[in-house]
Amino acid sequence: MAKEPRRAVQELLRWPGNTRCADCGAPDPDWASYTLGVFICLSCSGIHRSIPQISKVKSVRLDAWDEAQVEFMASHGNEAARATFESKVPSFYYRPTSSDCQLLREQWVRAKYERQEFILLEKQEPYSAGYREGLLWKRGRDNGQFLSRKFVLTEREGALKYFNKNDAKEPKAIMKIEHLNATFQPAKIGHPHGLQVTYLKDNSTRNIFVYHEDGKEMVDWFNALRAARFHYLQVAFPGASDMDLVPKLSRNYLKEGYMEKTGPKQTEGFRKRWFTMDDRRLMYFKDPLGYHWPHGITIVTPDRKFLFTCETEADRKEWVEAFQRVVDRPMLPQEYAVEAHFKHKP
Repeated sequence: MAKEPRRAVQELLRWPGNTRCADCGAPDPDWASYTLGVFICLSCSGIHRSIPQISKVKSVRLDAWDEAQVEFMASHGNEAARATFESKVPSFYYRPTSSDCQLLREQWVRAKYERQEFILLEKQEPYSAGYREGLLWKRGRDNGQFLSRKFVLTEREGALKYFNKNDAKEPKAIMKIEHLNATFQPAKIGHPHGLQVTYLKDNSTRNIFVYHEDGKEMVDWFNALRAARFHYLQVAFPGASDMDLVPKLSRNYLKEGYMEKTGPKQTEGFRKRWFTMDDRRLMYFKDPLGYHWPHGITIVTPDRKFLFTCETEADRKEWVEAFQRVVDRPMLPQEYAVEAHFKHKP
């Protein structure tokens, strides 16, 4: 006797490649696109529903299935879909995971199935050409107001520049690709497409916050920055493989959040600051004054002791664990060189 179709489609979930979501890699997917032949998680199924002309979804466990749909799923599946729809993903292109923001996951799904960017190479022009310019909304440093600014990314000059006026001859800022990082920060910026760009200026870390109303436009900028970083690193490290370089293209922060800090003498009042743990660099940014939090951390350096406090014991524990992971990691030769530069800078 033939298996009941719903049970048959559930058994397909055990096949290699089908045990994780085809789009974000989340374990145990229990939804499927029966027009694309892929198994996906609940979160990604919502994205698929937004492109009904391409993808139609069903619950593997709750919805009714017919034999033709089961046969289609059996003849396709996640591995076959990946071979088709991801056949030409550039090494630098960011492949989002289940923990990434909605924008990255949505544009990844649309890029694969709707625009077929990884089948048709000409569709990759917006982020692979080595040059890009356009208008982004940038947050002002002093008043926090977002204003439209012209941005230019040029691999030839190894820089991202922005201009306060469209016809300005000189850029307001030049951010070297060598020291640049970009990370999506929708909650911090207050916009679902918000991107934080971090760069070095005079050995100090600077941030700019930008967004674009068009989600594709913002993700294209993000991947264009990664492409520029990738090509810079290929020249800087000619023997390195793509696998070695890709983790260096952009990085999410190890830990972010509020702590309170006091001054070098530890006699001043505690002030609430936003702290960011970026690889081996701990940065803090000014914020309104707050009450004194009770859960303390002391970091001892050769120059001084830093005393911080956290609002809760759980926060303190998370910060200590993040610090410990970095301290326990062996230093690379490049990191010793950076340390020596900062120690002996004029």
